[in-house]
Amino acid sequence: MNGVQIRSAEQALSVGTWLIVSGAMLFSVLTVTPLMRAHTPDGWAWTAPILPIVVDAAVVIVVRLDSVLARLGGHGGRWPIALRWMTGGMTLALNIGDSALKKDLVGVAVHSVAPLLLIVTAETGLAYRTAITNALTAIQERERADRAAREKAAAERAEAADRRSREKREFEARMAREKREHEASLVREQAEREERARREERERAEAAERAERETRERREREREQQRVERERLEREAAVRAERERRDREAARQREQREREERAERERAALLAAGPAPVKQSEEQARQTVAAAYATGVPVRQAAELCGWSVGWVSTRYQELRDTTPARSLEGAAQ
Repeated sequence: MNGVQIRSAEQALSVGTWLIVSGAMLFSVLTVTPLMRAHTPDGWAWTAPILPIVVDAAVVIVVRLDSVLARLGGHGGRWPIALRWMTGGMTLALNIGDSALKKDLVGVAVHSVAPLLLIVTAETGLAYRTAITNALTAIQERERADRAAREKAAAERAEAADRRSREKREFEARMAREKREHEASLVREQAEREERARREERERAEAAERAERETRERREREREQQRVERERLEREAAVRAERERRDREAARQREQREREERAERERAALLAAGPAPVKQSEEQARQTVAAAYATGVPVRQAAELCGWSVGWVSTRYQELRDTTPARSLEGAAQ
């Protein structure tokens, strides 16, 4: 029996099991509902079908999960067994309860058929599914082993063919390499002879060129010595000119510093004199205002220093700002 036949048998078992379960559930609901209605308080008779439906739902859960576990090769332990037998017993008790209360032995036997068939079917289906799963596993393992053996044989055949092809290619490559090496040796010998003749010719040409180059280099060295001597004289002249320029620049900077120091002393002297007792002459007043402007003295204080009016001093400040804002005291006074 192959895998297809086993799966077909499993499908038939599943369909038959669910037909039995569905028939038993329907029969149970129809049988138990009158019993529950007779033992339910008035006004709650509509709840009579709930209990058989709940019990049968537990049966469906047990059958479905047993099917899944059997297909996976697993086992749920003791609780699924307890639930299976408990639901089966409850279904049997509910189905024969009404006949048992009436002491109707024929009714008890008739109504026990569906629950007992359901219980036995659930147990048998579980055993069948476990056996089918084991058989499928064995078939799959056998198929995997056969496939692995076929793949191994194919790989060995391919490896042997590849080895023969590789040996053939290596032999052809070795023959071609030996032929190329022989031809290359002939070409190399011819090339060596030609190279030796060219080398001898080149050595003669190099000797003549070397003599000419030595003569040319001697002339170039003489010209280079003359150029170096000329550059040395030019550098010395440039150094002397640069030294003279730096001396002139240092003298100019010393003179500039002396002028600035002199202007600073004059400005300090003008400002240190304090407020003028009498109005200064215009030239002196301009010098005082320029000194005050250069040191940032306020207009009113500058007016006190020169004795002139604040307006006149403000005008001079504005002239200094417009014309010579960044010049020194000496430049401002001029």
